[in-house]
Amino acid sequence: MAKKTIVVKLGTSVLTSGTAKIDRAHMVELVRQCAQLYKQGHDIIVVTSGAIAAGREHLGAPELPPTMANKQMLAAVGQSQLIFIWQSLFNIYGLNVGQMLLTRADLDDRERFLNARDTMRALLDNRIVPIINENDAVAIAEIKVGDNDNLSALAAILANADTLMLLTDQEGLFTADPRNNPDAKLIEVVDVIDDELRQLAGGTVGGLGTGGMATKLQAAEIACRSGIDVVIAAGVAEDVVLRVAEGKRVGTLFPSHISPLESRKQWILAGPPPSGVIIIDDGAVNAVTQKGSSLLPKGISEVSATFKRGDVVQLQTLQGKLLGRGICRYTSDELTAIAGCHSCDIESKLGYGYGAVAIHRDDLVLF
Repeated sequence: MAKKTIVVKLGTSVLTSGTAKIDRAHMVELVRQCAQLYKQGHDIIVVTSGAIAAGREHLGAPELPPTMANKQMLAAVGQSQLIFIWQSLFNIYGLNVGQMLLTRADLDDRERFLNARDTMRALLDNRIVPIINENDAVAIAEIKVGDNDNLSALAAILANADTLMLLTDQEGLFTADPRNNPDAKLIEVVDVIDDELRQLAGGTVGGLGTGGMATKLQAAEIACRSGIDVVIAAGVAEDVVLRVAEGKRVGTLFPSHISPLESRKQWILAGPPPSGVIIIDDGAVNAVTQKGSSLLPKGISEVSATFKRGDVVQLQTLQGKLLGRGICRYTSDELTAIAGCHSCDIESKLGYGYGAVAIHRDDLVLF
């Protein structure tokens, strides 16, 4: 099996096995499967729910009014408990973990999105398993992702993942709610997410978490549009993580019909208008058009307009010909300072660096 980047999202109902406490025995079984994939060379990312449940358990299940402040307090206590559990379990298999707490604001802002993506990439490059949760301790309604299903889809996009597993207390998406309709049948493959399917999923909710089947459908739609295959399956199914990773039929599959790279380039073309222009010399023109190279600072002759790191900019030749668009990894001021420099001199010029390239080939669309 070729190397894959796999995101495993675990709902509260999976982590607690439907009880009021974290089920460590089941968690270690899930970690065993993740570790087996890791040892095969795959990149594994865990998106975990359960911070509030862990906090409530640690404090002895106190009776508290269901206010936002109390939920945030339980999350603040529970996040440290939850990451400790994950760290302890992955350590059994000699694996390190790194925690990332995210809010919607971290992902809507392009520069913060890039910073989060760089952190994710650094963790994976150093063979560290990212453990991701929404930052419930500080998030309020306006900046919450809303549920960890949608957070997992955004995390999968950050990681350029191949597969997103949404593990829950249901076997997958059914033709009706199986808990009150014995004739409900499992839908094994969904090629198109339409209004009829959304209506079907709208009435199916989980018992302990904030997300039901409707939010999983939203997450599947987000991920599939970004070139990521999605599977909704039961977290208690035998070897579910391994079987999904191997492409075996488990739960409901939402196959993507577009590659991640194509999706990103579609966003570059159809997204915001360019914020500025980078004029490059003939050597850089040849490198990016004929050799498929990234744009290096060495090839930049001039920078026009003011733009931020993560903005879309236009590339032009010295003769004024428009070459294409790309997502810039440096601000206009930073590029002006390093234009014409070798990549190895970036940190000495700026005092820091965001990598050797101004625009990565994967973030570049040529006309």
